Amino acid sequence: MCMNNRPFIAIGYMLPFSLSLLSVVWWNGQILFREDATVDDFIDVIEGNRKYMKCIYVYNKIDVVGIDDVDRLSRQPNSIVISCNLKLNLDRLLAKVWEAMGLVRVYTKPQGQQPDFTDPVVLSVDRGGCTVEDFCNLIHRNLISKLMVDGLVKNH
Repeated sequence: MCMNNRPFIAIGYMLPFSLSLLSVVWWNGQILFREDATVDDFIDVIEGNRKYMKCIYVYNKIDVVGIDDVDRLSRQPNSIVISCNLKLNLDRLLAKVWEAMGLVRVYTKPQGQQPDFTDPVVLSVDRGGCTVEDFCNLIHRNLISKLMVDGLVKNH
């Protein structure tokens, strides 16, 4: 039972006893669940070596199924529906991939010239950050101290 006297649904009462905890050298002990955890959650805590990655469920061929199925699939979390044959929703798929990966495009502009929108610098949250300071540090470590914002020198 959990703390509010509601039985757990995902993990039954006998499951922890049926799992072989001898592999982690546990001979006896008490296990307290403070949430409705799944079997996978329990094993991940015991093993301690799992890393989960983000995913996007992409459903193709929406042009051959009914509108009700397309609506149901598109409302699921982390899902997007596309049709490669009719080229439907491919731009939203690309945007969702960029969003899920935490990518940001930065366009540079030499002083006195127009910006070049053909060759962006791609920053990622996982690989160094997505701020202006992170971008300047990638170019040169002293650049952030000399950054010009609206004609004024901005010191960080």
